[in-house]
Amino acid sequence: MLKKYTIRDIAEMAGVSKGTVDRVLHKRGKVSEDALKKVNKVLDAIDFRPNPIAKNLKNNKIYRLCLLFPSPEQDVFWSPCLSAVQEIENNYKNFGIQIEHYPFDADSTKSFTETARRVIESKPDALLMVPLFYYEAQEISEQCEKEDILISTFNNTIDAESPRNFIGQDLYHSGRIAAKLFDMLLTKGQLAVVHIDQDFKNATHMQEKERGFLSYFEEGDKTAFAISKFNIKKDPTADYTQLLQNYLDENPSIDGVFITTSKTYIAGDINAESDKKRTIIGYDLIAKNTTHLQNGNIDFLIHQNIKKQTYNGLRNLIEFFLFDKEIPKKQLIPIDIVNSENYLQYLS
Repeated sequence: MLKKYTIRDIAEMAGVSKGTVDRVLHKRGKVSEDALKKVNKVLDAIDFRPNPIAKNLKNNKIYRLCLLFPSPEQDVFWSPCLSAVQEIENNYKNFGIQIEHYPFDADSTKSFTETARRVIESKPDALLMVPLFYYEAQEISEQCEKEDILISTFNNTIDAESPRNFIGQDLYHSGRIAAKLFDMLLTKGQLAVVHIDQDFKNATHMQEKERGFLSYFEEGDKTAFAISKFNIKKDPTADYTQLLQNYLDENPSIDGVFITTSKTYIAGDINAESDKKRTIIGYDLIAKNTTHLQNGNIDFLIHQNIKKQTYNGLRNLIEFFLFDKEIPKKQLIPIDIVNSENYLQYLS
């Protein structure tokens, strides 16, 4: 068994006081050059590894982490974020971790920026953010860096080339996976890429999914498919179902619909009432979507696992502060394909 060396052991081996060893280990106070060399020589010889848990319990530091995300009261897709926070708090409750929730109105860039401003003014140690609005999120990220606030993003990237930390799925490849599924199910036909309830120009997550989807059909001999695009802009007063229904009525030859957001159930609602059953593929295991999946009105859902994204994002930040563990610049989670036969295992 490896010997566990105490500060007293190291002091005796180096011929210095325990106080000198403590100052070297914790890099505080004055230590002579001669004593520093003696202690470091012993530390190298015994391959000493400090205990980060003991270190952080001793310094009584409280780390404040803020979560900036769309309000779950507005969109149930974000509800699992709160479950992830609860699990993190339970797992790290003895380590001086404080997590604060900052939900914002997903329909309002003003709400996003004002809520972010409150976070920055409170000067937390770190911010985990859903950069729902591309341009505003870039500004917020720059402000955090100026204020020395560590920032990570999840579910959506600010910039594909950004050095900032990101956790989530490869959105480009999730679009390609959706395209592959259509190719397998239909072999030919007219497909529609539908963006619902987002400003497409300011939403990189939809842009990346669309880009991946189109790239699949641009490769090889896939001329059997014709692809159209339809954007339903964010409007709290709009009837999204009627808008999509009107579009499909105007384009009756559409055989398959790819919804790039969690509002896939809107296409499912239409499929349930239509004589023509279209192939529907979209995102996320919210209740309305899984009902349609079970009833055959939605064929496949891509599970983005927002709970896992939130949990891992917070854990990365926490372990950076507690254990000096490096945060990966990009941490991708699996792209799960869910259908009527396997969806229950994802709900447990």
